[in-house]
Amino acid sequence: MKYLRRLVWYGVTRLLAACLALGLIIMSVSLAMNASNVYIILKDGLARRCQVVMQGVDEKELSVYFSEGCLRADSALNVARAGSSPYQLYYDITGFDHRVNLLKIWAWPWETTIRTTIEERVPAIDGRLNTAGREWSQALGLTGVPPRWQSGRYEAVLTLENGRWKIKNLTLIETLND
Repeated sequence: MKYLRRLVWYGVTRLLAACLALGLIIMSVSLAMNASNVYIILKDGLARRCQVVMQGVDEKELSVYFSEGCLRADSALNVARAGSSPYQLYYDITGFDHRVNLLKIWAWPWETTIRTTIEERVPAIDGRLNTAGREWSQALGLTGVPPRWQSGRYEAVLTLENGRWKIKNLTLIETLND
């Protein structure tokens, strides 16, 4: 009886250790998957937002990345909607270097809301003055180089809607000087 009890105890402890190891592996894979999905949504969404503001790209595709409330509250998009974006008015923007750095994220597998801290930078914008920009360059003090994009540190809140992450809120914490 003594040997049978030891054998059963040995089997139970090994089974418990194997279950714990498997649980940790599943949880870490899920955490990594959520973090990478959130990073991709943030990177692609913010890059598309820059394209809308700078190049006048159609805004409809932003709804894949952002919630409607976030799109309505975005000041840069509101300036572009009003036709007041200096990038569209006075410059022909051909491209830009967009960078997003994920500073902090923690995404438990069972969560449907995630808070992250990110830095967005656009260190280089390729473009030149258009016809209107050349006409107004003296009066407005425009140069041949497009104005710098306001880099910043943001707190982003993402929610899981219908199996997809969407940016629900984007709050500027601090402006960054490049």
